[in-house]
Amino acid sequence: MPKTDAKGLAAALKKDGLSRIYYIFGADVIGVEKAAKYVVNAAVGDNADFALTKLNGRELDIPALYDTIQIAPMLSEYNCILINDYNCEKPYEDMRGRSADSVNKALLEVLKDIPEYTVVVFNVTGFEVGVKYDKRAGTNVITDKNKKLADFAAKNGILCELRMKTPQELAKVIASKVSSRGNMISIANAQQLAEMCLCDELAVTNEIDKLCAYAAGREIDSDMLHLLVHEQSDVTIYNLANAVAASNAKAAFEAIEQLNISNDNRGSVLYAITGVFLDLYRAAAARANGVSAQTVASDFGYGNRAFVVEKAMNSASAAGIEKLRACLVILRDTTVKLNSTAADPRIAIEQAVTKMLTVRPNIRRR
Repeated sequence: MPKTDAKGLAAALKKDGLSRIYYIFGADVIGVEKAAKYVVNAAVGDNADFALTKLNGRELDIPALYDTIQIAPMLSEYNCILINDYNCEKPYEDMRGRSADSVNKALLEVLKDIPEYTVVVFNVTGFEVGVKYDKRAGTNVITDKNKKLADFAAKNGILCELRMKTPQELAKVIASKVSSRGNMISIANAQQLAEMCLCDELAVTNEIDKLCAYAAGREIDSDMLHLLVHEQSDVTIYNLANAVAASNAKAAFEAIEQLNISNDNRGSVLYAITGVFLDLYRAAAARANGVSAQTVASDFGYGNRAFVVEKAMNSASAAGIEKLRACLVILRDTTVKLNSTAADPRIAIEQAVTKMLTVRPNIRRR
């Protein structure tokens, strides 16, 4: 069937039953794990101890896989095989004497002969499958060698992509998890938590554990989030860039105070700041030319950071392309200064931010 998502996967299982092969991937790694577990449970239920075979895709023995696929199940309706992280780009760490194409071809030959009583599930959690958004099809398409295996699964079974949840989608999940623990959190604060964790559901889950323990039945409010949640440095840098775009000097220098800038990390900090301003510049250019955030995210390989493009589009509109271009020039000059002199990195970055704040926004609209 055509590529589907988590809801489509559940619907297909309910309507048509199990397929012979599944390929499950996507930026939402937790979602990929849940979907694979869902299929496995449908196949073997409580009989996983003797009806489920777990294989490491990085060490896949293809002749042995064929034998395992052909084994008839005992005390279970299905023989289920879960293969984690088989990468068609590089099937093995040591590829001496073998080519990826030859190994993949051998694997596909084996998969052509899956009996009715066997279910093979490929799930990807340890590497990123290359994708690009296809505007005409309205979905992501795989762009690397994994496409052949994914297409085979789509033709003969189920291909399922789990995209990273947006802050709005993840907020509902957070509210539900918090509620199940006897606490409360508003949708607005749940969305704030999602953004503070860059929509990383694993990080969110860890923060929920901490917040619920601290709240002890009380409502989790914004003050608790700022007190307990470790905001990733990327978020602080986005706050800095957004403040500059909005000409908010107070917020900009508050963000700088949160950054641990030293001689040891000056390059990485400045690189990160420049990267965020490039995000804003791309977003401004896309907005001016009617290009969607999804297309930008796909064209520039944002992967599981796709949601930042949508946020960047909103922030970029407050500054305009000309101001953002001027900011990038200032950051370029600051990089040269730090690389060629013994300037104090914090002072140099503060001076750069001051200059960027004085750049007048381009108020023209297209």
